[in-house]
Amino acid sequence: MPSPRDDSLFVPSRTAEHARTFVSWPCRPELWDSHLAEAEVEYAAVVEAIARFEPVTVIFRPGTQPALPADTAHPVRGAEVPIDDSWVRDNGPIFVVDGRGGVAAVNFGFNAWGGKFAPFADDAELPARLAQLLGMRVYDAPLVAEGGGLAFDGEGTLITTESVLLNPNRNPGLTRERAEDLLGEYLGIEKVIWLAGGLVEDRDTDGHSDNVVQFVRPGVVLVQMAPDRSNPNWNILRDNRARLKGETDAAGRALEVVEMPVLPYVEVDGERYVVPYVNYFPVNGGIVAPQVDQPDDDVGFALLRELFPDREVVGAPSRLLAYGGGGIGCITQQMPAGTAIAP
Repeated sequence: MPSPRDDSLFVPSRTAEHARTFVSWPCRPELWDSHLAEAEVEYAAVVEAIARFEPVTVIFRPGTQPALPADTAHPVRGAEVPIDDSWVRDNGPIFVVDGRGGVAAVNFGFNAWGGKFAPFADDAELPARLAQLLGMRVYDAPLVAEGGGLAFDGEGTLITTESVLLNPNRNPGLTRERAEDLLGEYLGIEKVIWLAGGLVEDRDTDGHSDNVVQFVRPGVVLVQMAPDRSNPNWNILRDNRARLKGETDAAGRALEVVEMPVLPYVEVDGERYVVPYVNYFPVNGGIVAPQVDQPDDDVGFALLRELFPDREVVGAPSRLLAYGGGGIGCITQQMPAGTAIAP
């Protein structure tokens, strides 16, 4: 079967125009313990924030009923699809485009972050099922990968972490060279920049890149830093910054590295959970950023407004998202604007 590269398809950046955003509704009760209702409130708030800017489709498990916000600026619709968990960035499709208005889906293998959460069979089928609902072509990639572990500039550059993509719990025996070949074939990637890992608190995913780095635009990256030496992420985040400052992108440009200096924590049931502002989500004309109602919000949001002067920066509560193991970027997956390429 031809690959996306054979068909001249490539992955766009998160900041490219969206047709809509997908959000998967919370559905694994044991993950949320007694906080499921609170998590649903936060998910609804994120959906409402996104719907100020673009349409939203909420994926929900058959037999459940999400509390979808009403009277939003853009439509919010539900899609009843079997799912095991609510992190569509990781278990959903990654969309590719042809540059002429055509959109297709790529189905990477999914094994619940190295088999940490069972069952996951329905999550592994989500890309194919969504593509069928959309009447869209889907390419099956022979690589286990999660969207939260891949940062794209839309022009052939990808940033990822060794701790995830080369982890034996995803792809036993995978070499860096083979990984780069497959990312080129299925996402149109020409240059891969490897970071060692993500946040030390991000144990469930083994260190996804979207908690520590995002492309602002081609040639410019926002990198998460630790506020001081007492933070357990001090060394790994400084290493990430050093690697990025020494890199060029697919076009040969030296990367401009912008530092996010604050890294807030929230408390749930007496335990602390990290909420990186780098895990924001670009929408059409806006940025939806994690909000923790701490002074750090002012610093984080001010930097995002400086980086995105043409977008409105809005906050959405993220305390329970962090408790569940993710953030706003983790519960969302954008579909680029365009027309579905038929199967």
